[in-house]
Amino acid sequence: MTNRSPSPDPTVIAVDAMGGDHAPRAVVEGALLAARENGLRLLLVGRRDALEREIEELESVASDLDRIEIVHAREVVGMGESALAVRRKRDSSVRVCARLVREGRAAAMLTAGNTGAALVAGKMVIGVAPGVDRPALAVALPRRDGSTILLDAGANVDSKLHQLRQFAVMGHYLAEQLLSLESPRIGLLSIGEEVGKGTELVREVFKALDATGLNFIGNVEGGDVFNGTVDVVVCDGFVGNAILKSAESLGEFVSGQLRQEMGSTWRARCGYLLARPAFERFKRRLDYSEYGGAPLLGLRGGCFVAHGRSSAHAIHSAVRRAVEFCEAGIHLKVSAKLAEVAYETRSKAVVAG
Repeated sequence: MTNRSPSPDPTVIAVDAMGGDHAPRAVVEGALLAARENGLRLLLVGRRDALEREIEELESVASDLDRIEIVHAREVVGMGESALAVRRKRDSSVRVCARLVREGRAAAMLTAGNTGAALVAGKMVIGVAPGVDRPALAVALPRRDGSTILLDAGANVDSKLHQLRQFAVMGHYLAEQLLSLESPRIGLLSIGEEVGKGTELVREVFKALDATGLNFIGNVEGGDVFNGTVDVVVCDGFVGNAILKSAESLGEFVSGQLRQEMGSTWRARCGYLLARPAFERFKRRLDYSEYGGAPLLGLRGGCFVAHGRSSAHAIHSAVRRAVEFCEAGIHLKVSAKLAEVAYETRSKAVVAG
């Protein structure tokens, strides 16, 4: 195995140019915009001939190409393929991205492709942090007074008790770093707030989280994700992804309805002109393309997953977000804290034994 660089440049991101519904065009365009406007160095990973052709056709944004390096990868893991295809497709773009992170050539990887493939590549190639069984996808959802962190948002569709406990610890340390909270409120997603609500697994996880020493406030419901009563919501990836996709769809629906109503009469149109700045701010808070990629926490290096429908603007936002995370070292600080917790847990077990 190639030795890992101790301190990769945080402004260098490996971008899976073949991942996503609109790849490679949208990915290449978004990456070029990020390189031009933010002065970043990017490694575009994918089929060299296809990427060179896209760059030639995007002359309007393809300036400062010295910041762009194409890394050839001859294979692609499709959106409809099994995540385990990463194992046999050793030269797939998502796996090559992970290898670049492992080797220290990039601080993080970004893909809008198969989320399961990103998870497998992250675990196999980048490696998990000590004390982590499965990485978790964390998203910051808007609420009226800031953000609520939801994890897992889709990386693990069937999680076990100890994995959900790890997600809570990840969420705690992420909220410390990202939201600047000393004691973030952690809730377990269930169908009711009362103790004993939910599936057998949820009831067992409740007991486990209550014994962690974290600021566990108990069960929370779907509405609590957005009303400001909790800072971190823990659930398995199946449920978390359903909440995330529902929130995105609701945001698009509300924005569309507002546009329709505001254009229905001349009075409404006049009102819209006056209120337009407020509506634009509202739209940006609900628009996933403004948030970009979500971090896959618990790895030894950075890994970010963007929406499969990502436009060039969304990719641009995702690259910028990945760099911000890497510059602040947030994902590495979370992994370091997880390693500390794992060490302390092992030490206590030895003493007790």
